[in-house]
Amino acid sequence: MLQVGWKIVYLCRQKENSAMKIINFAESNSVLNQYVAEIRNVEIQKDRLRFRRNIERIGEVMAYELSKNLVYSPKNIQTPLGIASIQTPDNPLVISTILRAGLPFHQGFLNYFDYAENAFVSAYRKYKDTLKFDIHIEYIASPRIDDKTLIITDPMLATGGSMELSYQAMLTKGHPAEIHVASIIASRQAVEHIANVFPEDKTTVWCAAIDPEINEHSYIVPGLGDAGDLSFGEKE
Repeated sequence: MLQVGWKIVYLCRQKENSAMKIINFAESNSVLNQYVAEIRNVEIQKDRLRFRRNIERIGEVMAYELSKNLVYSPKNIQTPLGIASIQTPDNPLVISTILRAGLPFHQGFLNYFDYAENAFVSAYRKYKDTLKFDIHIEYIASPRIDDKTLIITDPMLATGGSMELSYQAMLTKGHPAEIHVASIIASRQAVEHIANVFPEDKTTVWCAAIDPEINEHSYIVPGLGDAGDLSFGEKE
């Protein structure tokens, strides 16, 4: 475990010679923890607007931290009084999200990466019974992602299955130079799964919190419930 700034970076060794970075914001103190506390709170969850805004704010904080890992170069900017040389990022970005729960989280990233291209993937659980389900990809809208920085956002990583299938769907649009998997609450099982199925040499996983387990219904415990329902209302 390495302390880097105000973040904790784990070098995950799920595969031989693996060095995938797993960044868990909950291991350090910041205002991000307050937003996570509020989206978990069953009383505050009753206010959908506040829930969505907190999800969005977590995305903004993560986007800011992620921006420190981009490639920068100086640009000369004309001001009214002269020329200012400013380091700005060069990475061509594609922000992808998994519908529908990922929309507020996605917006938080887009608020900071306002020139990014965007992609949307519909992934859902199709239940065989109350406990068994398959994950299906129904829809994808994406630009080409060849040699770009791909950020895949999903507020909840329970098993990692939806994230894996969404990434595979994105690969039909090309092969990115690097990948950032961003989640608010992930299970330890899901993080391990991502470390096993994503290319470890170019993937970083960002989590606001990593919870210890999932239950028999594959929901994260303690988690927060269904992020999509809490954001937009229950579905049939």
